[in-house]
Amino acid sequence: MTESHPHTLFSFGTLLDPQVQTALFGRIVAMTPAALAGYAAKPLAITDEDVIATSGQDVHLTLERRLGSTVAGAVLRLTDQELAAADAYEVADYARRRVLLTSGETAWAYLDANPLRSAARIVIVGDSIAYGRCDPQGGWAGHLAAAHIAANETGHRVFNLAIPGSTLADVCEQTPALLAPRHPDTLIVAAGINDSAVPLATTDAGHDGLAHIAGRLDSLAATAQRHNARLVVAGPIWLDETRTGDYEGLRFTTDRALALRAALRTWCADHHIDFLDLWEPLREQPDLLVDGLHPGPEGHKELYRHLDALR
Repeated sequence: MTESHPHTLFSFGTLLDPQVQTALFGRIVAMTPAALAGYAAKPLAITDEDVIATSGQDVHLTLERRLGSTVAGAVLRLTDQELAAADAYEVADYARRRVLLTSGETAWAYLDANPLRSAARIVIVGDSIAYGRCDPQGGWAGHLAAAHIAANETGHRVFNLAIPGSTLADVCEQTPALLAPRHPDTLIVAAGINDSAVPLATTDAGHDGLAHIAGRLDSLAATAQRHNARLVVAGPIWLDETRTGDYEGLRFTTDRALALRAALRTWCADHHIDFLDLWEPLREQPDLLVDGLHPGPEGHKELYRHLDALR
């Protein structure tokens, strides 16, 4: 028999209601008061009739990031089955993600399903594509920054710290020291195709970035959690293998890029981390790439339009 392990869940809304708990879990759950810093609650209209019937309310609460604010709630300790019941109860507007409570304890919480919609202070790390190479307007990250800050000039910030040529190993090493002064609530890690590249001068498996993806992401997740920042992983873009050739001593292939995409997607699903798939917007559109690897201005606009649709 599989033993059920307790799960800590921070709730700030209807899951605190004894009637809702009884309907979902068949019991009233013991609760410990808790608080979550860096968030503010706002109303969310609910249309799911089953959820409305269970809660008795057609307006629930959701969270948005706000520096200096704190949301009061409570921690519930649930079994595997009860956590699954809570997942089924929460509508598609919510996603279960890890948060760091003011007590120092980590817990699950139901956040806005769209990490960019609820973000305020965004840090972007990654490679030349996230940096915006080949686009004078700063690439997709530059377009995102312009729109995000325009929506709330006082409270919104975007810090693009991407460095051309970076791999996830580089990002893991460089990022921890960069976050504290910027007070991020969202960390976008652009895991680009550098992690799928094969150095032409060696066949040493130790140089294979794909073999270390999970460990790198584990490290970045821990870094983000220390700052109570939501980790968002952006996957690689489509590449035109017919034009990449020997690129600065590296070989880039479609198969390797797809393997990276699959590894990122799987890790994110297994760890309840947000994954932004950047492959499809440029797929089979070689005219949007300058050299088979880097989007030009129109390619970056297409990537931004894809991201903006998710906000």
